[in-house]
Amino acid sequence: MKIVSNNPEEYLSLIPIEKRESFIKLRETILQHLPEGFEECIIYDMIGYVVPKSMYPAGYHSTPHLPLPFLNIGIQKNFIGFYHFGLYADPSLLQWFQAEYPKHATSKLDMGKSCVRLKKQIPYALIGELIEKMSPSDWIDLYEKTIKR
Repeated sequence: MKIVSNNPEEYLSLIPIEKRESFIKLRETILQHLPEGFEECIIYDMIGYVVPKSMYPAGYHSTPHLPLPFLNIGIQKNFIGFYHFGLYADPSLLQWFQAEYPKHATSKLDMGKSCVRLKKQIPYALIGELIEKMSPSDWIDLYEKTIKR
């Protein structure tokens, strides 16, 4: 499911009603725990949290005109997508998240490289804790060491 919008508020207004409450609570959790320096925007047709170009002018290696993405949330057909690029880039962070997940949810963890597919149960407290673990400068350092070529 693709939502085309110009800002996060418009994006929220276009979410199907049956997913809106969970999505809004996820966004509020992110905003409450997001380290200072990240900015919220629309990027890749989702709500994104990025390192602004003023802090990291090089931008993302494959699309340097865009800011460096860190985290995205988006509505998909059968789930809410939670895309955390630190999980992809940092094996120890991924291991921590995978070990903690069963303590916060009874459903099985469903994820790809950086995408956690949130369906019926959303572990808001765990997501808040995950988000607090990486500042913009931590993410830039990790990105430059592991992803940027």
